[in-house]
Amino acid sequence: MVALPFLGRLSFLLLIATTTTTAFAIGIHHGSIIRKPSSGVSNFREAPEFRNGDVCGTNASERIHIAMTLDVNYLRGTMAAVLSVLMHSTCPENTEFHFLWGKYEPEVLVSINSTFPYLNFRLYHFDSGRVRGKISRSIRQALDQPLNYARIYLADMLPPDVKRVLYLDSDLVVVDDIVKLWEVDLEGKVLAAPEYCHANFTKYFTDLFWSDKELSSTFNGRKPCYFNTGVMVVDVDKWRQGGYTPKVEKWMALQKQKRIYTLGSLPPFLLVLAGNIKAVHHRWNQHGLGGDNLEGKCRSLHPGPISLLHWSGKGKPWLRLDSRKPCAVDHLWAPYDLYGSPDHSLEE
Repeated sequence: MVALPFLGRLSFLLLIATTTTTAFAIGIHHGSIIRKPSSGVSNFREAPEFRNGDVCGTNASERIHIAMTLDVNYLRGTMAAVLSVLMHSTCPENTEFHFLWGKYEPEVLVSINSTFPYLNFRLYHFDSGRVRGKISRSIRQALDQPLNYARIYLADMLPPDVKRVLYLDSDLVVVDDIVKLWEVDLEGKVLAAPEYCHANFTKYFTDLFWSDKELSSTFNGRKPCYFNTGVMVVDVDKWRQGGYTPKVEKWMALQKQKRIYTLGSLPPFLLVLAGNIKAVHHRWNQHGLGGDNLEGKCRSLHPGPISLLHWSGKGKPWLRLDSRKPCAVDHLWAPYDLYGSPDHSLEE
């Protein structure tokens, strides 16, 4: 597979997504909103097996570990994300996925096996009881689902041979070689992610939090900046050794007593780690494409180079495309959609 320069590739995707042709190798589809497959039959097409590099090793040390949650409601997004990683990787055969699931649904596993029969992956059950009584109601119901908190427990769930993991949300696509993010030098930090220091950090916490000098003093000695937890490189061993899971849980417990934030699993991460992570280039999380958390209005791309497109926010590209009311950026997601038959078109 010939790699296209990013700007050329982006233009290419826009072109094919706004025509009625299905000549692109992975197809374009705008079918119904995802439903659970009936009778155990997968509604996803089989993806091609990519062999993009001339020389790809098979050493365990060269393996890239990617963790994602597995939920039938977001399965269409997960499939697109996996496809995008494999398509743009120089050595996709070196990638191993670690899927975290909360409720066992056999049809989901059937879909993964039939869509990616060659995929290297492991499954892990996330016990929702671990966060029972710890989740506080947020501004959007989807943020309150137990599986949304599974990323906090990665170090407890992954086997000892996994020393580093790249956590990815299900509402994104990668348009660059993921190894470039994977190989980031953490410089002794437990976590790497794009930082957004221009964002108004105070809005992520309530007035009650900022007015309490004892609580707000947690940021003393730090220059906290917002980072999005949907794209993170994590040193698993350092996370375990530093006891970061109980540190995050401590703030979740306090949130049950005092309303100090409103946004799901993100704020406790910020309370523990903001201002103490390895910052990577913004190109690795062009986030917010799903709009805000209340209305999900359309947003444009931020200026600058792009390696990963992320539909964080209320609006999801597959739902907006199915409703025939897509945002312009949703056409960049469409070519990775494997749901349904390949002969559907935008004018169907």
